[in-house]
Amino acid sequence: MKSTLRVALVGNPNTGKSTIFNALTGLNQKVGNFPGVTVDKKSGLCKLPDGKQVEIIDLPGTYSLYPKSADETIVFEVLSNPDNSSHPDLVVIVADATNLKRNLLLYTQIADLKLPVIIALNMMDQAEKGNIEIDIHALAARLNVPVVALAARKSLGLDELKSAISYSTNIPLQHATIDVENIAPELIKAVGDKLNIDNPYVALQIVHQHEHLKYINKEDSLWIEEQGKIHDFHPQKAQAAETIARYNFINEVLLDTVVYKSVALEENISNKIDHYLTHKVWGFVIFFLILFAIFQSIFAWSEYPMMLIETVFVWLAELGHTYLPAGVFTDLLIDGVLAGLSGVMVFIPQIALLFAFISVLEDTGYMARVTFMMDKLMRKVGLSGKSVVPLIGGLACAVPSIMSARTIENWKDRIITIMVTPLVSCSARLPIYTLLISLVVPSKLVLGFINLQGLVLMLMYLLSIVMAILVAWVMKIIIRSNLKSYFIMELPVYRMPRWNNVALTMFGSIKTFVTEAGKVIVAVSIVLWVLASYGPGDRIDKIDQKYSSSEISSQYTEEEINILKSSEKLENSYAGIVGKFIEPSIEPLGFDWKIGISLITSFAAREVFVGTMATLYSVDGDDSEMEPVRNKMAQARNAKTGALVFTTATAFSLMVFYAFAMQCMSTMAVVYRETKQWRWPIIQFFYMLVLAYGASFIVYNLLK
Repeated sequence: MKSTLRVALVGNPNTGKSTIFNALTGLNQKVGNFPGVTVDKKSGLCKLPDGKQVEIIDLPGTYSLYPKSADETIVFEVLSNPDNSSHPDLVVIVADATNLKRNLLLYTQIADLKLPVIIALNMMDQAEKGNIEIDIHALAARLNVPVVALAARKSLGLDELKSAISYSTNIPLQHATIDVENIAPELIKAVGDKLNIDNPYVALQIVHQHEHLKYINKEDSLWIEEQGKIHDFHPQKAQAAETIARYNFINEVLLDTVVYKSVALEENISNKIDHYLTHKVWGFVIFFLILFAIFQSIFAWSEYPMMLIETVFVWLAELGHTYLPAGVFTDLLIDGVLAGLSGVMVFIPQIALLFAFISVLEDTGYMARVTFMMDKLMRKVGLSGKSVVPLIGGLACAVPSIMSARTIENWKDRIITIMVTPLVSCSARLPIYTLLISLVVPSKLVLGFINLQGLVLMLMYLLSIVMAILVAWVMKIIIRSNLKSYFIMELPVYRMPRWNNVALTMFGSIKTFVTEAGKVIVAVSIVLWVLASYGPGDRIDKIDQKYSSSEISSQYTEEEINILKSSEKLENSYAGIVGKFIEPSIEPLGFDWKIGISLITSFAAREVFVGTMATLYSVDGDDSEMEPVRNKMAQARNAKTGALVFTTATAFSLMVFYAFAMQCMSTMAVVYRETKQWRWPIIQFFYMLVLAYGASFIVYNLLK
């Protein structure tokens, strides 16, 4: 069904805008970029009570139309330009009922753009608990706009909001809030006439923001700059006058419609909790205990579903070998596609758990406290507190985290944040860590309750964070800038997590992992199977002839011949030749040529390592014995020495290499997009490669 109406959700940060977006669109969501910029665009479809389907766009959170970051710039760009492909027919302004005065500032600005609006007054349940009485009908009458009371976390008022959207008109009905033309009458008229704009507030905002607006060409921008000088326009004075006028209007509105009886109860409770959770000592202790519990749970709770998934894939492989006709197609299907798929699917439980925990921490408001606490540490290494958001987000994925660094106004802080964020262990490294840890770290309890494997996993994550901070400190010294940075953020009150939101986050992360990373992994697995199954000239045919001779048959059993033949074929395949070529350079790290192949293939995405191992050990294995890739890797032996390949030294060396090496084309691409220069991703790739090689070399030689 095609949508007939486009609705934009706009609001301050932490007003529950994303909750309302998720509730309205459910699983009908997609993420892209606004045209011409790299800012995230979340959109989805919503079905209204009258059967109509509308498109909902979730615009970045902002406190006002005067932007302080690239994300906030997009809000005015979309709302003020009718030619923008995301320009809405209707704006739903999500306001926090417990902090209406601040939220109405954005409303008055958008109202003066003369777009049809609805106010979604969220957190009404919190306002009632805090003894804040809001007369919804009086507020709607005073502003002359529909006002819908919501408690989105409890799914209250959403049907009423859908009905309000359904009955909305395309005519802006709101009363004017301030006399905009009075701020700079001659300049507003001149700009309006020149650009053919009949809305005085749009003209005034263009005067303020013309240098950053995509739809204002350079010639017009220079003309506006000149007009500002002619009319003696002072942006700061004009903005101050506008803000004072708006708050005068808001105070009058609130005087007639809102009664504050006492201080909000939940805010008091949150403040008391913060005495402990943001304490300069206990705050960090509690934070590390929470991290510890998360990584313990990832191993403990995912063990059985992972075993189940492994068993299913082994069963499918056995089924394929039993019932499908022998030949190239069957080998490709089982040893290429199925082996690659198993390498993807088996880590779904751990990915889902990691994202579920991150979602709960964000939903409860605790993640904002972590950002606040870490700000003190960040400043010592020359970063802003805002750098913590991308760094913590890096635990999930570096790509959106690097994009979120746009909120950092200071250029130096932003560049350093972008340069060190890929060092934080993302979810793509999780399959590698868990696979290698399960190979060499015994699953046993320490002190009777600590899972040793979970403890090692947590140490790997902490190592990545410590290294990111150290590198940031070095870059602070190397990169020179005189700009100062400031950290301002709002701490929301503590709330129970919204479990449907957590479930949606888990589903979205699994979907992204399977569809985005999965298709790369499977594609690479198929290519790798071809490279591992064929070789130049007649090398493979000669190996077949060699092992079909009576001399070989008399020396070995059929099972031994299959293993020897597979191994020799792999060494002489295209993949084997490449692996052998780079082997001398990686031998000091404890890696053999098969690991070398995985280092090359996983440059596209780190998760490919597991798929590569699954494919290589499936090709180089005994078809009569189906078993998980973990078992095959555990039994793998070095052809030269006969020793086990994955020793403790090799496994930790490999984990450290993947912890510090770039190994992600998507990250490099997004760094280029964000910095607009190739030198930053190139510098980033080589410094991380040198760091990974050096650290891996040290770890291997210490542990061997």
